[in-house]
Amino acid sequence: MKWHELLRFVSDEPIFHSALLMTAGVGRAEVEKQLSRWTRAGKLVQLRRGLYALAAPYGKRPPLPFLVANELRRPSYVSLQSALAYYGMIPEYVPSVTSVTTGRPGQARTPLGVFIYRHIKTPLFAGYRRIEVADSQSAFIATPEKGLLDLIYLTPHGDEAGYLEELRLQNLEALDLKALVETARASGSAKLMRAAKRVAAIAGEEEYVDL
Repeated sequence: MKWHELLRFVSDEPIFHSALLMTAGVGRAEVEKQLSRWTRAGKLVQLRRGLYALAAPYGKRPPLPFLVANELRRPSYVSLQSALAYYGMIPEYVPSVTSVTTGRPGQARTPLGVFIYRHIKTPLFAGYRRIEVADSQSAFIATPEKGLLDLIYLTPHGDEAGYLEELRLQNLEALDLKALVETARASGSAKLMRAAKRVAAIAGEEEYVDL
């Protein structure tokens, strides 16, 4: 495969998998060898084995961090501080993207940033949706309610009033408190129910505090 042929195939794609380039008579080893050559030449960015993005200025749509996070680890969705920052619910800048996955936890350091993965039980792998982030790129992101509950669930003593105050939650109107309480109840976690009631109290919605 020639460089101009690769560009014709993938120039509109923020990220592509090497498997897309396999054609009749062209083996995986040959494709991977050519991709490695273009990576060394600075024309491609390798995110992990078999996953690539076109380097500037060749790509028409540079991949956004949330899309990269989804593609690096499947299944996963962006959550915790990254989701809360996306919704404007915490004031801090979040330099890396944190996601949850039913697979092994870990961290991926790539030329496009650092991506952190936290393990969550399969029954709790819910409460996310595909959102168009920008530039016609979409990613799976936790709802505001699930992003907060995931953070609380995975943080020791995350349900305590002191920790919730330290989060300095803002824009609480973005939270559907009914959905927050229902999601916490569906999880079967007493910790999450306590946290949901405390968040409702912080938001001044007393009707949910005694549920």
